[in-house]
Amino acid sequence: MTLISEQYDIAIIGAGHAGCEAALAGARLGKQVILFTVSADSIAMMPCNPNIGGTSKGHLVREVDALGGEMGRNIDKTFIQSRMLNKSKGPAVYSLRAQADKQRYSAEMRKTLENTPGLKIRQTEVRSIDIENGAVVSVTTVSGAVYYCKAAILCTGTYLRARCIYGEVSMATGPNGLPAANLLTESLVNAGIRVRRFKTGTPARVDARSLDFSRMEEQPGDVPITPFSFETDPESIQKPQVSCWLTYTNEETHQIIRDNLDRSPLFSGVIEGTGPRYCPSIEDKVVRFAEKDRHQLFLEPEGLYTNEMYISGMSSSMPEDVQERMIHTVPGMEHAHIVRNAYAIEYDCLDATQLKASLEFKEIKGLFSAGQSNGSSGYEEAAAQGLMAGINAVRLINGEEPIVLDRSQAYIGVLIDDLITKETNEPYRMMTSRAEYRLLLRQDNADLRLTKIGYEAGLIPQERYERLLKKESQINSEIERVGKVFLGVRSEVQELLAQRGSTPLISGASLSELIKRPELDYEILAPLDKERPKLPADVREQVNIAIKYEGYIRRQEEQVERFKKLEVKRIPADTDYDKIGSLRLEARQKLKKLRPESLGQASRISGVSPADISVLNVWLEKNRRAGEHE
Repeated sequence: MTLISEQYDIAIIGAGHAGCEAALAGARLGKQVILFTVSADSIAMMPCNPNIGGTSKGHLVREVDALGGEMGRNIDKTFIQSRMLNKSKGPAVYSLRAQADKQRYSAEMRKTLENTPGLKIRQTEVRSIDIENGAVVSVTTVSGAVYYCKAAILCTGTYLRARCIYGEVSMATGPNGLPAANLLTESLVNAGIRVRRFKTGTPARVDARSLDFSRMEEQPGDVPITPFSFETDPESIQKPQVSCWLTYTNEETHQIIRDNLDRSPLFSGVIEGTGPRYCPSIEDKVVRFAEKDRHQLFLEPEGLYTNEMYISGMSSSMPEDVQERMIHTVPGMEHAHIVRNAYAIEYDCLDATQLKASLEFKEIKGLFSAGQSNGSSGYEEAAAQGLMAGINAVRLINGEEPIVLDRSQAYIGVLIDDLITKETNEPYRMMTSRAEYRLLLRQDNADLRLTKIGYEAGLIPQERYERLLKKESQINSEIERVGKVFLGVRSEVQELLAQRGSTPLISGASLSELIKRPELDYEILAPLDKERPKLPADVREQVNIAIKYEGYIRRQEEQVERFKKLEVKRIPADTDYDKIGSLRLEARQKLKKLRPESLGQASRISGVSPADISVLNVWLEKNRRAGEHE
């Protein structure tokens, strides 16, 4: 019997958000790519929340777009509501969030994949990763078909030995009842890869026709709408939006949960995996935050094609009858008809400390991993990792150095560094508080930070790159001009200041000085600026932020300079930590296990103290000088 045997550059296992970005990056960079999925109908499926973006996650989507990825463009085509979150706070934490038409989002991404040259989709389950002499050579499917490749990327999401659980019901399926991938874990373990068990969950879906929205608070979208992609014309996406709705649990809800905790798989020990701390189930919230008399619930539409509503904030693995009773205690949901039960899902994922910063395995050449298979959670975190893994798989094949974003360059850098360095023991979720340099890593300037890197990688076309250079020039010229505009104490200046509750001028001041006042900005002061040029809105936004937060930005830039000094000090891969006598035992053990690539990465490992870093720094300097004299 002759088995199928084909040759590709890159094989990608899993067609979720990580797999889609990895596949598109690989193919757009000229490689022959095959993308495996357990169901071609589930490509870019959104099995949990029906939205893209949100706090810190919106930053990731903007960064993916700035580098040449697809997620931002895709949600701009398929959203049904859009809001900029945290507008009452500073620009460092502004985060765009869009409700997706889930079916259209998936269909649009599939259409993009299917029409990308060099990319093939194959519906089948991958049984094994085949390794020879420490390098990937092929992947084999359940049928025995062999697909030879120069690199492979694991993007298995929550499908590896997946088990969906609610109450006494336990089903060996992946999300939305799709088949689990039950064979690949054994192959990974046999290859020496450390695997662990994580858990996540999803809320029930209810029929909108059975809800009383008059008892809830309406949450409309923004006007005007802000696009995710820097390439989307804002005028092209201004359209009618669908509302979300806010309601709350109450003491009756909580008592039903408390009375049935013995039936919860989460508390009875049926669920073995570790769940996400920052996205707990409703039963977990009731137990952990017993002092709270209510919890927010958001009713989110799943799309224009359906009446299903997603109950955000009510993830659960309670039995079906308990789910129904607790939902019916919530204002507006007294007669709610459940379309789909909430459930928890357990799955295998790998210990991401086995990966380099490029997302390639340290011990297996050509094998990469991205997304929830790395222990992260969320569509956006997955897409960001998938894009970087796809880029770096191509660069490995080409014999080029990987592209690695550090913590001062991007939220993507923070995400990957945390995953590979910090021994995360639960599903990892991106948050703005994790980014030390968040004033520099704003969602509004992702293109200014990263599009040049995307251009150098080959994913940003020349025309887009030239538009970026023009934008940079306009921003710099306008900042310089505004600093030279001097406003005297004439009446129109004093009147505008009085209208805005701002202290009147005693002597003249520059326009830049006035912009820095909290109650004023570049747009408010426009009537006083007679020579102001006509500039695009995104340029004006950058000018305002750069001037208003100049002192804070300079301070963070100085912090980055200090950070860079540690990041550029590379640690040789073959370093024998046992020969560095002054290291503490715990530090030596952690360094041997994680094998950091730089002194900066070593400094972020739990159990490695500042004193250990000083010892390591001295040792590196001594070795460097010795090497210079050889």
